[in-house]
Amino acid sequence: MSTPVLRPLVLALSLSIAGAQAWAQPPAQPASAAAEASSSLAYQQPSAAMRAVLDAKALPQTQLSPDQRTLATLELRRYRSVAELARPVLKLGGLRFDPATDSPQLTAQIDSLTLKNLADGSERRVELPAGGAFHQLRFSPDGQRFLLNRRTDQAVELWVGDVGTGQLRPIPKLRLHTMLDAHVVWLNAHELVTLAVPARRGPAPSFAAPSGPAVQESMGKVSPEYTLQDLLSNPQDEAVFAHHAQSQMVRVDLARGGVREIGEPGLYAEISAVGTGQVLLVERLLQPFSYRVRWNDFAREVELRDASGKLIKSLGRIKLKEGVPVEGVITGPRQFWASPAADGAVYWVEALDGGDLRNKVSHRDRLMRLDAPYQGEPREVHRTAQRLTGFAMLEGGRQALVTDFDRGRLWITQDLLSLGGEAAPRRLAERSMRDRYRDPGMPLTRMQPNGRVAVRVDGGSIWLVGAGASAEGEKPFLDRLNLADAKTTRVFQSGRDGDKTWFERPLAVLDAQGSRILTQRESFTEPANVMLRSGAALGEMKALTAVKDPTPQLRNIRRELVRFKRQDGVELSFWLYLPPDYKAGERRPAFVWAYPLEYTDAATASQVSGAANRFNTFGGSSPLMLLLDGYVVLMDATMPVVGDPKTVNDSFIAQITANAQAIIDKADELGVADRHRMVVGGHSYGAFMTANLLAHTDLFKAGIARSGAYNRTLTPFGFQSERRTYWEAQDVYLRLSPFNYADKLKEPLLLIHGDSDNNPGTFPLQSQRLYQALAGTGGNVRYVSLPFESHGYSARESIGHTLWEMSEWMKRQVGAP
Repeated sequence: MSTPVLRPLVLALSLSIAGAQAWAQPPAQPASAAAEASSSLAYQQPSAAMRAVLDAKALPQTQLSPDQRTLATLELRRYRSVAELARPVLKLGGLRFDPATDSPQLTAQIDSLTLKNLADGSERRVELPAGGAFHQLRFSPDGQRFLLNRRTDQAVELWVGDVGTGQLRPIPKLRLHTMLDAHVVWLNAHELVTLAVPARRGPAPSFAAPSGPAVQESMGKVSPEYTLQDLLSNPQDEAVFAHHAQSQMVRVDLARGGVREIGEPGLYAEISAVGTGQVLLVERLLQPFSYRVRWNDFAREVELRDASGKLIKSLGRIKLKEGVPVEGVITGPRQFWASPAADGAVYWVEALDGGDLRNKVSHRDRLMRLDAPYQGEPREVHRTAQRLTGFAMLEGGRQALVTDFDRGRLWITQDLLSLGGEAAPRRLAERSMRDRYRDPGMPLTRMQPNGRVAVRVDGGSIWLVGAGASAEGEKPFLDRLNLADAKTTRVFQSGRDGDKTWFERPLAVLDAQGSRILTQRESFTEPANVMLRSGAALGEMKALTAVKDPTPQLRNIRRELVRFKRQDGVELSFWLYLPPDYKAGERRPAFVWAYPLEYTDAATASQVSGAANRFNTFGGSSPLMLLLDGYVVLMDATMPVVGDPKTVNDSFIAQITANAQAIIDKADELGVADRHRMVVGGHSYGAFMTANLLAHTDLFKAGIARSGAYNRTLTPFGFQSERRTYWEAQDVYLRLSPFNYADKLKEPLLLIHGDSDNNPGTFPLQSQRLYQALAGTGGNVRYVSLPFESHGYSARESIGHTLWEMSEWMKRQVGAP
């Protein structure tokens, strides 16, 4: 049977705009505002300049081995094909998976892998045999071996490589099961536990016809669930999901290549090792399944088992997450952690407020601990005033970093906790979630010899790596935080070197003193390379990689951070990009790309993100591609919405209007843009913003909205930061729905949406219905539906076509530059 030709579905109303240019392909429709076109085009290609950047080689990625002696360089496949997306896939339980391999639908394929010995500088290229897609590089705890998965049409295989030689071989008679949990659990440097497809599992159940109707019932129980895609809907779905979700724990000896089953097959959702690896923490899904939530919110049984799979103790159940208040959590244990230390302790968190933020209590969560040999009663070790959202244990297992989040204030606090109760918790940091300038950074972790990952501790200190956001842009840093007094010492920060300012991000600390570190260093014109820094003040440098510029044609693009204020004094900014052929004094058509964010105060909203000295590269469906057509692009224009988190959306329209007016005024003041030929665009919530700006203002000539939501009555239990339900804030939901103003939205709008979008709230129906509303009320709209694409677009054909649509839309609405 021949393969069907796949095309994007395009629905369009011809635009009655004087001087509008005709589409290059297909031939223009008759110039009548009532004439409606519905067609399925072949995939189109953008300009040659765009194609050259689109198909340029991707920048490589790097990964350091746990012993810090080997640096792996990976080149990943940049795009998939639509044919890959069109492979048979099951959409069940909120998952999309390949039924032939019991693995996620998509993987990041490795095209090449090189291993560099940091001691002598020698490199080994790993030969990747044809016949499948290699992905997911992992090193053994001692750094002597590495693992790769390879997906074929029939299975996901496990391959093991020798770091010293680069030789790679498969583990025979092992079909990995990566549908729910793709991790491996190290028992030691050469043995691991992972999940496999059960050897004796029969064929998947099949059903010629439904056995009856699908029935759901809710009698007086409040259960405000978010709008989700791909849920189970009937007993047949349950049976098929249960079949494919079933897996078998296996113990793999990498040295001998042996595989043996441990325990019985089950619906294993997650496995991890406790302490030295003689005990496994196992979570299994429980039936019956829900038709209202995704698989990761199904009920679970949590167990401790020995390394042979024998049950030691059941720790109880994690409840099904149904009937939970908006922004609430389940009662009882909801998340478990295994100690990385030899003490073998197990921790979990449970709510003290009934899981409901509306309840006024002194503490919302508590942290519980059960010690080996797990025969005693668990004990409480800590309480948090707000919701516990992070728990990271330090090496040694005696301390942990505990993070809690106050949803009402968007406030984050982090404490250093003594797990044995030897000292009172010490506050390390607290700030607004949106406050970039006070972000203390993320702690460095490392894999220990037992295979467990923990926060790295050297000489009583931990290491923090941060973005270093400031009014002058981001300047990444490395700090050393003393656990005894919580004081930090700046070890390194990106900055000027000679006549150039670099963007340099710390990657790893190679010794306990911090006298040798790895960084990734780039500038506006030079791609990122890994550097070894050492010597006095880390001033000596040695390049470990030599990445070449894949797109030298972009070097003539100019970029500048522009700061200004909106009418009420809130500071705004955008990154001004000028095309390669731009000449001073020209006013060109401009494209504004933005995404709204909520803030509790104007000072935080005014903060700057990004850095002028980042390497200028882009690809995919980036709006920066329009530079190659000669348009001015105002990228990442800040679009703050400031106010009380509970009611901030009451002024959403007024604030995004004020932001847009200020952006246009500033671009006009700079003399680079024609204020009468400006187009606004965004993706997801940015698309929602775009449609609202066109519906409520006349500021922009046209808009481009990708993968958005336009009718908030279809997301009745909250969206983005909105915590009120539709019935609590009906006027806000209605006012913020561009669908309700379709008869007033007359500026031309290009809608693009993946026809398989499974992002909560942005179902393809959102774009379909807005198109129908605009078409039915005489609007000017074009709707492009991309086959098999989800919320973001991944196929080369889809991305190329998206760029073509955007480029042609700009030419049609504001003319050529």
